[in-house]
Amino acid sequence: MVRCSNNLVGILNIVTLLISIPIIGGGIWLSRQANTECERFLERPVIALGVFILLVSLAGIIGSCCRVTWLLWVYLLVMFLLILLLFCFTIFAFVVTNKGAGEKISGKGYKEYRFGDYSNWLQKRVDKNWNRIHSCLQDSKICQSLIQGSNTKADDFFKEHLSALQSGCCKPSNDCNFEYVSPTNWTRTPSSSLVNPDCSKWSNEPNVLCYGCQSCKAGLLDNIKSDWKRVAVLNIIFLIFLIIVYSIGCCAFRNNREDNAWKRYP
Repeated sequence: MVRCSNNLVGILNIVTLLISIPIIGGGIWLSRQANTECERFLERPVIALGVFILLVSLAGIIGSCCRVTWLLWVYLLVMFLLILLLFCFTIFAFVVTNKGAGEKISGKGYKEYRFGDYSNWLQKRVDKNWNRIHSCLQDSKICQSLIQGSNTKADDFFKEHLSALQSGCCKPSNDCNFEYVSPTNWTRTPSSSLVNPDCSKWSNEPNVLCYGCQSCKAGLLDNIKSDWKRVAVLNIIFLIFLIIVYSIGCCAFRNNREDNAWKRYP
């Protein structure tokens, strides 16, 4: 008689197998439709993730429903390693995103971001891959809405709640004390300062702006920090789910061994 735990493992893995199909399809679609370096960078990890889920799901289905004990053992081993990996990543994500935050500026709706305020590990990763990231940011046209708002008055712009990337990449730092002309057009004045290295990198050219600035890197890090914290919370929920599935899988594995022993000694 088929045991309840074996059925549950089979059903749960059928669900994950079905989920893997659109993931693989999405990766293949990205590989054919990609127009930017960012999209091409994502295609392989997405396909690899989908194939991994597919193979693990098949191992769980065959191992539990067809009573293939060694395959179910492999499935449980992979699940255990995945739980361990997710647990370590979750702790790591909370540690590296603990530092850094935007600085509020008096009279401004947006914040300023400093690259040095964030985790050293994240800083090194961004510096190492900045050429690729720089290209991605330009392709994403994050400053497009500001460029189109060329008629925005200074008082209205200073009240804007800009995103971290818009604040860091699309306008000069507040330290520069440049004169506002439009959201992406600023001019130097006798009172302007170049103490901050970002000030000399600023350009009114739409494809340049402050994409090469440290503040742009800081804006990216602030985005990464927020995203990683959300991922870490989701990981905790997913970990609980995996532990439940792993526990049910252990019961199914025990059932398989008992059934095999019963067949061996009638």
